Amino acid sequence: MRERISQALGRDADEATLRDALKEQPNNIDAAIALARALLKRRCPNEALKVLDTVLLDAPSDLRILNAKAVVLDSEGRHREAQELYNQALAAEPENPMLRNNLKLSLALEGKT
Repeated sequence: MRERISQALGRDADEATLRDALKEQPNNIDAAIALARALLKRRCPNEALKVLDTVLLDAPSDLRILNAKAVVLDSEGRHREAQELYNQALAAEPENPMLRNNLKLSLALEGKT
């Protein structure tokens, strides 16, 4: 029981720290991605998307943010939206293996090859 409480408190502290970092630096891409990942683990995809969208306003072509948002969309079954983001990022960096693999996975999840 103590371990569960400790883990829960640690999670909240981590999220609070990341939120504070984003308040101080709204374009902190690393903090935004880490917070989105934590929110997705807690099954809060809409909140994760809001965090990523806020950072996308300042960095609309950042490949890491585009990829992170696409991953969240894929996790929600919104594969076509995710694929649009993967393709947008791939237009800037066509040989990026992470983007290429995530696009392939998204297509597979949608039932396309």
